[in-house]
Amino acid sequence: MSVPLLSIRRLALVALAAAFATGAWAQAPSTTAPKAAPAVKKPSGKTKAMAKPGAIESGPCRLGVISALGDQLAVSKFGLTVFETEEDEVTLPGWGLDDLAMARVRAATGGDPTMRRIGYPKGAFEVYYHPTSRFLPDPKESLNAIVRNVTTNASCARYLVVTRFETTIPNTTLRLRGIGAYNQGVGSILRHSHLFANVNITLIDGQSYEKISSFSADTGARLAETMRLTEDPLNKLDNADFPEPLAAAASSTVLRERLRTLVAAKLDRDLPSYLKIE
Repeated sequence: MSVPLLSIRRLALVALAAAFATGAWAQAPSTTAPKAAPAVKKPSGKTKAMAKPGAIESGPCRLGVISALGDQLAVSKFGLTVFETEEDEVTLPGWGLDDLAMARVRAATGGDPTMRRIGYPKGAFEVYYHPTSRFLPDPKESLNAIVRNVTTNASCARYLVVTRFETTIPNTTLRLRGIGAYNQGVGSILRHSHLFANVNITLIDGQSYEKISSFSADTGARLAETMRLTEDPLNKLDNADFPEPLAAAASSTVLRERLRTLVAAKLDRDLPSYLKIE
């Protein structure tokens, strides 16, 4: 008995479906293992501490040093009358007078580890150099008050403060402010030039903020200087080295080196007396 062709085709399709159902035609499983997830690195318990900028020196502070010489140079040219006077205050780029003062104190103390340099905000001493009134001084503008304000967290036993002051040329009313140079006279032959460094040292108690004074430290060296019969060679300046115009003082290598030498000499002369008190 013959089977119809249509029935044979149906049987073939049924057999093919059964083969797929039983996995006869299924592909072999992959033998490749899945990639493991990357291990998470645990933070180490020994984390390095970041250094904070402007960190305060630790340890006891026997002497806090504050230098407020600043970066201003006074330059004056004096003639016969007030109308012939020229004055200027020049900013000194990179002269580092406060760094120089600190270096001389370190040298005088032999690098004492209990000494600290005390920083302060820019302009903190402006009211000291330019008080609002000279006739009725404001206690808040005094050196003692300023030092108290800038040493809130210092806790030093005493403070040595280096500042500028104003004086006059002997036998005249011509003012010399702080650190600088001046030229005086008439013509080219009678003119003479000089350097000056009016540097003052003050010792202040770290608890009461009162000035600690001593006759030998405050007046001894200056008295000896006023009794000199001849001018200190460090103060002499050749007319050719006097800046023309006055603003040129800021770029004068001669003035920079000569004035730094003069400031260092004044500090080296006066510091031992104050450190004896201290």
